[in-house]
Amino acid sequence: MLSLHQLRCFLATYEHGSLTAAAEELGYAQPSVSEQVRALEKTLGVPLFRRVGRGVVPTTLADTLRPYAEQAIAASEEARRAVQSAVSLESGTIRFGMFGAARLYAGAQIVADVLERYPGVRVELIGQHSNEVQEQLRRGHLEAAMIAATSVESEGMTVIPVARDELVYISADPSRLTTPVTAARLAKASLIMPETTWRNSDSVRILLRRFLHEAGHNPQTRIEVEEAEISVDLVGRGLGDSVIPRAAAEQLIPRLAPNVDWVSLRPKQYDVMAIVHRRGAVLSPAAQVLIEIATKHIQSVAEPI
Repeated sequence: MLSLHQLRCFLATYEHGSLTAAAEELGYAQPSVSEQVRALEKTLGVPLFRRVGRGVVPTTLADTLRPYAEQAIAASEEARRAVQSAVSLESGTIRFGMFGAARLYAGAQIVADVLERYPGVRVELIGQHSNEVQEQLRRGHLEAAMIAATSVESEGMTVIPVARDELVYISADPSRLTTPVTAARLAKASLIMPETTWRNSDSVRILLRRFLHEAGHNPQTRIEVEEAEISVDLVGRGLGDSVIPRAAAEQLIPRLAPNVDWVSLRPKQYDVMAIVHRRGAVLSPAAQVLIEIATKHIQSVAEPI
């Protein structure tokens, strides 16, 4: 009989391409994982992996099984959370996914509001980037999240846009801020950009690439960093300019680089923030509380949709 334990072993093996690595992730002995995968193959009557060297390679049948296995694991997590939700609102843990920029200008107030309503709970805001948070959602580790909609892969997800934040050009040189910045001017700028690890999938980078490509230009950067705070600090030191969400600029510039100002792009560009959860999921009361509070605060600093 097919079991959740078998599916967890299958997914870990699929993701790592190794029974040994899967066992390490799950905290099991390697023979136990091998046994569970073999039992699953026997139940289904099909091979799921081929051995190649010291690893394994999934078959096309394993590719077919993967999304259903993820849905089954996620559904079991939802069932567990639903049973515990009443307790969670009094003394348990409330977990919610948020990408870095959203946490930057709303995270602290969201946590404070949750604790004001439910002083006995433990709060976790999860994730550094929208892609990371979306993976947590897909695997059932999170019920819901607020992430940048531009980078969302909507398959299997319900995406509800709640606010949009204008992208602005920031500089310590007033002469560069007299008029809105066109694609032609942006292509010539010496840019300092955050989110270097996620540069290919970051929502701001995606919007800027589209903005430049539509005008026949290619994006170029002078300095790549991880944190928006560092990029603003470097702009304040006169080492280049940057493009960041307006709400982040309003939060960071007065604190880190008061000599910096900003101007719009022409035409204006917007990053859209959305509530995302797995399609068809029954959200627990705890998740609904976080969605309500997070939406309220994001819409207070960005333009509501």
